[in-house]
Amino acid sequence: MIESSVTQQLAGIVIRGVAAGKTVEIDGLGSFMPDPVAGLRFEPCVRPRVFIAYVKEDAAQAERLYEVLEAAGFRPWMDVRQLLPGQNWPRAIESAIEASGFFVACFSQNSVNKVGGFQAEIRYALECARRVPLDEIFVVPVRLDACRLPRSIQRELHYADLFPDWAEGVERLVAMLRKEVNRPGPA
Repeated sequence: MIESSVTQQLAGIVIRGVAAGKTVEIDGLGSFMPDPVAGLRFEPCVRPRVFIAYVKEDAAQAERLYEVLEAAGFRPWMDVRQLLPGQNWPRAIESAIEASGFFVACFSQNSVNKVGGFQAEIRYALECARRVPLDEIFVVPVRLDACRLPRSIQRELHYADLFPDWAEGVERLVAMLRKEVNRPGPA
């Protein structure tokens, strides 16, 4: 009975939003939008989500990466863009990492020795990566400058440099993400 009530509430929210001419997005599922013929239309989310982990000092470069990934057809996730006021941000970040197809960790001289959320996000992503098949890529380290990566990352994961040539670095990153998304699954 409770499930039916929740379903009705959700349907009501979607219907009211669409009736008001708005697009109603359900994160990870897709979007309901007004349609002049059918009344409403649903478009499932098919673009892979890419979580971008960074430190505050590197926000400008992370925003730039967000724009590139979005233009390339991915669904980047960045805390300053997706977190809502009053939202339980530690849980929202964990949920976003879990729901992502890729976790891009932006390493720099600002981030490698900084204590805090960035390190926790990387540890959580590495934990999530343990559930991903060994042949699939989940954690993607990128260097924003000539920083030294943590030994645990260096030992197991190849990284991409987004410097000294930003365009070349992001082109390589986007090509790898596309290749991974289009890789055939197990037979």
